[in-house]
Amino acid sequence: MPEPVETTSPDGVDYGWVMQVTFVVTIAVGAPVVALLSTGVDLPTWDARAEFAIRVGAVIWLVVALSVFAYAKRKQE
Repeated sequence: MPEPVETTSPDGVDYGWVMQVTFVVTIAVGAPVVALLSTGVDLPTWDARAEFAIRVGAVIWLVVALSVFAYAKRKQE
């Protein structure tokens, strides 16, 4: 039987898992939220649309990242 190439034994929070889950949840939840919120805002140019998506997406990403980290920290104990 060959030896495993990589093994991990994270002490504390598994930051790789946190980053992966944050990425997936931000895309899955953030895209519909940005689209829904953009319906009530006048966005005449592509620059305005991109700026809106970045600003709202950043807030969504921050909330998701902190929530996923808190979940991982709570489940670790």
